[in-house]
Amino acid sequence: MLLFLLAYLGGVLTIVSPCILPVLPFVFARADRPFLSSGLPMLIGMAATFAIVATLAAVAGGWAVAANEWGRIAAIVLLALFGLTLLLPHLADRLTRPLVALGGRLSQSAEQGGTARSPAAASLLLGVATGLLWAPCAGPVLGLILTGAALNGANTGTSVLLLAYALGAATSLALALLVGGRVFKAMKRSLGVGEWIRRGLGVAVLAGVAAIALGLDTGLLTRVSLASTTSLEQGLIDKLQPAPANPPASVAMKGGPAMTAQAEALPVLGTFPSLAGAVDWLNSPPLTVDGLKGKVVLVDFWTYSCINCLRAIPYVRAWAEKYKDQGLVVIGVHAPEFAFERNVDNVRKAIADLKIGYPVAIDNNYAIWRAFENQYWPAHYFIDAEGRIRHEHFGEGDYDGSERVIQQLLAEAGHKDVAGGLATVDAQGAEAASDQADVRSPETYLGSNRAENFVSPGGFVQNASHVYAAGTPRLNQWGLAGDWTVSGEHAALNQPDGGIVYRFHARDLHLVLGPAADGKPVRFRVTIDGRAPGDSHGTDTDAAGQGTVTGQRLYQLVRQDGTVADRTFEIRFLDPGVQAFAFTFG
Repeated sequence: MLLFLLAYLGGVLTIVSPCILPVLPFVFARADRPFLSSGLPMLIGMAATFAIVATLAAVAGGWAVAANEWGRIAAIVLLALFGLTLLLPHLADRLTRPLVALGGRLSQSAEQGGTARSPAAASLLLGVATGLLWAPCAGPVLGLILTGAALNGANTGTSVLLLAYALGAATSLALALLVGGRVFKAMKRSLGVGEWIRRGLGVAVLAGVAAIALGLDTGLLTRVSLASTTSLEQGLIDKLQPAPANPPASVAMKGGPAMTAQAEALPVLGTFPSLAGAVDWLNSPPLTVDGLKGKVVLVDFWTYSCINCLRAIPYVRAWAEKYKDQGLVVIGVHAPEFAFERNVDNVRKAIADLKIGYPVAIDNNYAIWRAFENQYWPAHYFIDAEGRIRHEHFGEGDYDGSERVIQQLLAEAGHKDVAGGLATVDAQGAEAASDQADVRSPETYLGSNRAENFVSPGGFVQNASHVYAAGTPRLNQWGLAGDWTVSGEHAALNQPDGGIVYRFHARDLHLVLGPAADGKPVRFRVTIDGRAPGDSHGTDTDAAGQGTVTGQRLYQLVRQDGTVADRTFEIRFLDPGVQAFAFTFG
């Protein structure tokens, strides 16, 4: 119930967000009509349509985005016609005649002597169109809902949360509409300016349609902070979300501070959850909880493009090898973050490249993730021979403590002569530990769903080809250059010689990339402060900064040699088709 209340209140706050501006003309254009038969049906249609489309977009794939894009075009045409009927009364009958079959004329004023056919149906139709166009700023509350939807899949709870968010927005709009309606009626009675009000609303509606068609609602207005709701929403989350009795030390999805093991006293944290629901198993037949009785088990949640997971893999691999004959079973649970990580062949190649020989469950539907109530990449769960969870660790670090936990659980299980000491790990390339003291740049997503600090002039034009200029980013800001299409998850280059610029501060810079849909390799060239990287090149570039995107994975592009300082990174792609997902640093 707290989540539903949080979603509803987050929606209410959208009234003070710049992203609500493009839909306000459509709402206030009905302000002089009866609320129950005009305003309310419109808001209901808007809320329901947004909830349905957002659910599909969160849990489905590109087909849902493409379908909604056609819906947006139809909605833009419909609402443009509505605006014209307000602006040009003498053409209202002619323009609305083709829409009678869809719910009656969209606008027919009392002054014209017309009687609207099914005004509630017409308002509902306008609400549906508005719901197709509305793109609210993704603040903490909506981000929490969409992340949960992506992880948990399609379910009633996801749709209800999105509907609660939309109803919150509809509530605040309804209050504004009721107040606005009274003001308009008073003005018409006292000043006789109803015709000018209607024409002014027509201009406002057409301006709103133009803003949406040009992408300003998902670009410029998303970045304008006239009345940012982020701090308000985060405050709601902090107040309404109850703190767990034993909160994990890692509060980020990836790579948070380590939780230190206390090997001398291991509590019982729960029982071994089910391993059912994996879509496939690699390196092993399917494993079950019953079949693992008497074994000490380490369950490692990871995904192959996650840099924090990659840096933990050498230790997990070393433990699996060192203790496999003494009763330890290591299970990797691969839970994807990006769509391409759901491809089992991609995962199979990754575990071959990483030299992972222990069993890996392909948890594409997050069944095992949900059974463990997991929230993190990487996450390690240590289970004793009696099937009890005895220790948890989230994020990187404390590898010595984790290995001592393994030794203790093996000893408790009665294994004699458990190997002592600590495993020797020589991690290279992207697997090498990060230099945390010098990491001042955060993980940064390039898809519009979670992008931050984007500085290309004009902002994003979502799901459409657009020529961007990189701008001049300051620390932790980035921009695109060239012809790109930005979708919710990634940015795709349409023409050769496009690039990405990022001002960063870290020893290592990584970028999750993939080739075009046809798999054709994409050549690229990297520069640091306008020069070839030289000795500061990463494992996937040479000293001249040249490299090739051949598969969907994380690429290490920079490893600074010498003093770490603020640097301007630029990557230029010589071929079209590349897909760019996220920057990570180390």
